[in-house]
Amino acid sequence: MFEDTLLQQIRDRFHHVDRCPYQGERIFFENAGGSLTLKSVVETNTHFASIPDNQGRDNPASHELVRVIARARDDMRIFLGVDDGPVFIGESGTELLFRLVRAAVLGSCAGGNIVGSTLEHPATVSASKRWGGIAGKEYRAAVHDNETATVTADDYSKVVDADTRVATIIHTSPVTGMTVDVAAVVSVIRTASPDCIIILDGIQHAAHGGLSVNDYDVDCYAVSAYKVFSRHNYGFAWVSPRVANLPHDHLDGTPDDFWEMGTRDTSAFACTSKVVEYFDWLGSQFCETDDRRSRILAAGVAINQHERDLVTLAINGNDSQPGLRDMPEVFLIGGYDNPAREGLVSIIVEGHPCAEVVAVLNQRGVRTHVRKADYFSGNILTPLNRPTCIRVSMCHYNTSAEVLKFLHELQTIITNEVAA
Repeated sequence: MFEDTLLQQIRDRFHHVDRCPYQGERIFFENAGGSLTLKSVVETNTHFASIPDNQGRDNPASHELVRVIARARDDMRIFLGVDDGPVFIGESGTELLFRLVRAAVLGSCAGGNIVGSTLEHPATVSASKRWGGIAGKEYRAAVHDNETATVTADDYSKVVDADTRVATIIHTSPVTGMTVDVAAVVSVIRTASPDCIIILDGIQHAAHGGLSVNDYDVDCYAVSAYKVFSRHNYGFAWVSPRVANLPHDHLDGTPDDFWEMGTRDTSAFACTSKVVEYFDWLGSQFCETDDRRSRILAAGVAINQHERDLVTLAINGNDSQPGLRDMPEVFLIGGYDNPAREGLVSIIVEGHPCAEVVAVLNQRGVRTHVRKADYFSGNILTPLNRPTCIRVSMCHYNTSAEVLKFLHELQTIITNEVAA
């Protein structure tokens, strides 16, 4: 885990790290629902929200806005690890994924099929089914494994073929917390259908490890800003050169590879730069190099390791506090020894409604979240015959003391229930 002094420096950079402005002291384990926000993001957003000028005018303020936007695009490229193809901002990660799927489905060769998986968020599944139906393309889903709570290349191999025109992959599940072996899945898809357009949903993954999109051999990648230390109401995406010029909504007279609709909020670009600056700073604590990309990757490695240590503590506990593994009443989705898990545990306390557990934890200052078998999480919970689960999602600014507090309170709830 991070050394104490560094961890405090990290926590000092975020708003509301240990106190809710409405509740008071609390531990924040709801990061998969939206991360904490960097103080630098809030300051930057406030500044640019006050600027009346638009981009593209001949005045000093407008020139500065153009400069800020250009810099942010460079920062996005460095953060994602891409060279060619446009990066752009949209309303949200979900909106971006819908646009990407629509362009891919309508712009690919006629007929054929679209492949996704049962692990995915409805942003890609709903878009694929809608536009696949319009374009006359069959939708197929690789079925994830209930035991491991993830989907594999072998699962994809059962549904992809030479007629697969578009494929979607989720990098990390926001319900199970499990990552997907993107390289292996892409290899299976490319072997069966070399020209397939592959869209990767990075919304859950982006905050938890370094991104190297160039290495994934995909065509599109989407991120939601509020999941990566920024604010709501925007996301950003990248598309490969071959997808960039597919027919898509844009104003007549603008370049064929231009994807932004209307005048975008300059603060969204500026806030993204602040997020990348934060990754840059954090990585500088672990390596001595003048290369920003190397520092950002170093930050990703450090974040991933710290969160892995937190998850391990949650599962195994320590000498003074039993972990989830030692609580017979707890069922852990994906099992206890799953290397794919990334910063998140989803649990069920047998015989106790998940909503009640979440409510009691919240009363005791531990913020978690109940997931229901609805359109967001039913793909995971329904096959397990579970109506709900408790999602405990951590991030790199969380501490071991917070994990132990969660375990203690959960054990107390279980003990009192058993005693009753």
